Amino acid sequence: MHWTLAGCCGFVLISVSVALQISQKPRFYGLRPRKNVPIYCLSSQQHQQSTVKWYKADRYDTDKMEIKHHDRIRFESKHKVQNAYLYFNYLKVEDSGVYYCSINDTFGPGTEVQVIRPIDPVKAQYRSQMKDGLIVLQGLLLGVCIGAYLLRKQQLVKDSDSIYEEPETDHIYEGLAIETCGGGLYEDLTAYARVEGAEAPWE
Repeated sequence: MHWTLAGCCGFVLISVSVALQISQKPRFYGLRPRKNVPIYCLSSQQHQQSTVKWYKADRYDTDKMEIKHHDRIRFESKHKVQNAYLYFNYLKVEDSGVYYCSINDTFGPGTEVQVIRPIDPVKAQYRSQMKDGLIVLQGLLLGVCIGAYLLRKQQLVKDSDSIYEEPETDHIYEGLAIETCGGGLYEDLTAYARVEGAEAPWE
């Protein structure tokens, strides 16, 4: 008797767990605007009557908000599953996000949708040229700054050299009166050489 009850309980738990398995197809979309695409919510028990609710979040780890039917989003059923399909009509960039389906408060793994804005080749080339121009301008400014720094450093070195003055060389004949040399020049100075013990004639 006990084994029978245990087996019945186990069978019920297995059935419930199987019924709560939900998957979504596809798991990722990367599209340009104006596309029409579906997301399918698949339950492991398709033969049971159920209703799917759809939610949107900005990212996988953010809060979910329930999606309501409007002109660009519609729901379609499959077999006994109500709203099994989520259809996007004329996708926009603001439709990017993560979409979840829920059956009996059990959520699917989520489908990420990324709507990428188309790139204008002319604008892209213009931006690329602007970036190249800015890089060249930065290089020129850097070269001017380095040149100004080196020029300033060289000027400071010249200024420091000009401030330094060599000491005057003492003249060996300092204090000698030229008049006492008889009008002669340095050639005649030997005649006035001081003899040891004698006084100089100009003293």
